[in-house]
Amino acid sequence: MRLRLRLFEFEDLPWFPATIRAGMMDYLRFMISLLGTYRPIAPLLAEGLTRTAQTHVLELGAGAGGGTETVLAALRTHGQPTATITLTDLYPQPVAWADIARRTHGAIGYEPAAVNALAVPAQLAGFRTIFSAFHHFPPEAATAMLRDAVRAGTGIGVFEGAGKHWAELLLAVTVLPVAQLLLTPFFRPFRLSRLVFTYLIPIIPLCTIWDGSVSLLRMYSTAELLALARAADPDSTFAWQAGKKRHWWGPQVTYLIGWPNATLN
Repeated sequence: MRLRLRLFEFEDLPWFPATIRAGMMDYLRFMISLLGTYRPIAPLLAEGLTRTAQTHVLELGAGAGGGTETVLAALRTHGQPTATITLTDLYPQPVAWADIARRTHGAIGYEPAAVNALAVPAQLAGFRTIFSAFHHFPPEAATAMLRDAVRAGTGIGVFEGAGKHWAELLLAVTVLPVAQLLLTPFFRPFRLSRLVFTYLIPIIPLCTIWDGSVSLLRMYSTAELLALARAADPDSTFAWQAGKKRHWWGPQVTYLIGWPNATLN
């Protein structure tokens, strides 16, 4: 799919109800974790940590923290036994994050205050990552995010849980909505509002169908990701690579990752 459209997503809108946004994020977290979507990129991220002599990951745009536990477990089997992660977002999800922190005994923590991924506070250190959210940023903002990481001298990894194919768009409007209706009662932590706005007033599934479809249409190709990296780092102070990693059961993850060139010596 070469098409890239700048359509809106409900979860990006400042006025969008927090209750509906949380319900959508809960679904994404459950599915990404269940499917182990980001397990294939663990070796890349582990290499980034090794190259930059870090053990801590700072996750930007974390949403409800979908897949983060899977990533942590995978990192620890790829040469990073002491890896830890901090979740951040412009719209924090402290209830969902606290649940993750409890389950991981603090190995995954969170920043309760809002964090702008384009201007990360200096006190929030670590190898930066953004999962399933880079497409939310138009080219100017995406470049600014990468530039901020370059300026801070830390590595950054951009990961999207799709390969940008038409078949994925078909799944987003057929199979995945059915899965959402069947699996919603099993999402944790329990929210009565999630049941109300899924089954009685189906705003959550309808908005999820729209946002999921638009996400694919807004995704950057690997060539576009590298172009953004070059714009953010015109002096080539970082080593960049982009590509796709295939999951053992078929789906792909599109990625861009970079770290300071000095770490290669």
